[in-house]
Amino acid sequence: MSDFWFYLKLGLNHVLDFSGYDHMLFLCALAIPFTIKQWKQVALLATLFTIAHCTSLTLSAYDILAVDTGLIEFLIPVTIFLTALFNKLEIKISTLSLGIYLQSLTTTFFGLIHGFGFSNYFNMMLAQEDEKLKPLFGFATGLEIAQIVIILIVLLFSFCMLSILKVRKDYYVLVASAIIGLITIPMMIRTFPF
Repeated sequence: MSDFWFYLKLGLNHVLDFSGYDHMLFLCALAIPFTIKQWKQVALLATLFTIAHCTSLTLSAYDILAVDTGLIEFLIPVTIFLTALFNKLEIKISTLSLGIYLQSLTTTFFGLIHGFGFSNYFNMMLAQEDEKLKPLFGFATGLEIAQIVIILIVLLFSFCMLSILKVRKDYYVLVASAIIGLITIPMMIRTFPF
């Protein structure tokens, strides 16, 4: 069981480590358009992201699929940028039921990309292990817990902005998403693979 706890902590640290803030930035972009009353919707998106993230780790750990890490390192900030851009579009399509389905599909796809970004390091950790499922499950559990913590922080911050400070939601989403988008531009330039 100690392996499970080690990998659970690794999952927590993967998200909550400020030096690798890309994961936090993605979660912020994902949660910005939601209110605290919609916490179930954004929690579901986070769970889809966790499942996809761990699916790509599993594919990599069992040598089923390997992806060029240079390309993945570039695609990670692209996913953050696109999520922030989607928030701007979401303001216009929020009344459409298509919005949540599109967001679910893109979040799942982006989770696959983020998982491959962590796969090399994770595989080095798994090289010491005889059994891979328990570490994968522990990591997924830690990842999910940490993501829920970040999302709750974002939702509470949004609540303060919208309900206490009375900022208009469309302005809030637009400005917050623009800030996230601007942060990711240098990341995309730095990791551009071509």
